[in-house]
Amino acid sequence: MAVTQLRDAPWSAAPVYLWGASGAGKSHLLSAAAHRMQAEGGRVVWAGAARPVPWDWPEEGDCPALAVIDDCDALDAAQQQAAFALFVRAAGARQPILAAGSRPPVDLPLRDDLRSRLGWGLVFHIEPLQDEEVRAVLVHEAGRRGIPLGEDVARYLQTRFSRDLASLMRLLDRLDRYALA
Repeated sequence: MAVTQLRDAPWSAAPVYLWGASGAGKSHLLSAAAHRMQAEGGRVVWAGAARPVPWDWPEEGDCPALAVIDDCDALDAAQQQAAFALFVRAAGARQPILAAGSRPPVDLPLRDDLRSRLGWGLVFHIEPLQDEEVRAVLVHEAGRRGIPLGEDVARYLQTRFSRDLASLMRLLDRLDRYALA
């Protein structure tokens, strides 16, 4: 989807909120959307619990922006205030807002005005991949990197190491670097 399509979509004024368990891929999806926006010339404002405030919004007339707020359930008081201000600026400029957390908006331990804004748009529950799906992703990604990885090796990695996809992908990165050394 092009920047202008994302910006002009009928739902663009409403936020999109993703929630699910840790390791389900929420941050990965936010990052993919942000990279797509940047690749098409848009500016991304990335905010979240791991990023200190202030979060800068582009000046008037600047390129289109996407506001991304990650780990909404872990925002402190100052970050909640900054996130609310980000909502106001993005909504006023009709710019898209993507956010994620581990709980649905109604259950977030946030100030009421921010919680309600996160919940009035599109809300999607992201389910973690099942074991066989994780193995398929590992085999596919290894193949993309030129590493022959059979289903039996993927199963071994899954039973001997952390089962979440993020950890297994980091392990694959280490294996890839080791193979190149």
